[in-house]
Amino acid sequence: MVEPGPMRHALAGFATGLAAVAAEIDGEIIGMPVNSLQSVSLDPPLVSLSFAHTSTTWPRLRTAPRWGISVLSEEMVAAAQDLRRPADQRFSGLTMNVLSGAAFIEGALARISVAPRSEVVAGDHTLVILDVLALDRDDARDPLVFFGGRVRTLAQPRSVPGLRAGPRKLPRRGVAEPGSV
Repeated sequence: MVEPGPMRHALAGFATGLAAVAAEIDGEIIGMPVNSLQSVSLDPPLVSLSFAHTSTTWPRLRTAPRWGISVLSEEMVAAAQDLRRPADQRFSGLTMNVLSGAAFIEGALARISVAPRSEVVAGDHTLVILDVLALDRDDARDPLVFFGGRVRTLAQPRSVPGLRAGPRKLPRRGVAEPGSV
């Protein structure tokens, strides 16, 4: 059986973006940092987040009908540190914008307004599928990333020459040549 420590260490080799999810509930901003944001579907537009069963914020957040996801930009290192504070202090000192109950951190690289669709209990977490209601992105900003247990900025903020996203032609029989992937 795979133990949690080695699993955490191996998966720390996969870089993720950093974001915050938040909602205004009874006049208070409730939310937390997340690095589990995933695109699920383009049609219909869906994303997912996962929440530890040990979280004290998750039970309150799940009561809100609409949430805001703020993807953190590299200028938001201080905000990333603020989000690590105790739940009742996370958003003090941050400029927040609330739209229809969804709360966003000002200066975010992207803002995604979502509504919970479904939940799946998955081990020690709950995976939540979310309907994307609206979104926008500031193309002038670059992301903060989480890699190796640390918050980082991109060393190469633009694309690497010779590498591009999107479909590419595979060699016959769908087998890639060594070094071509």
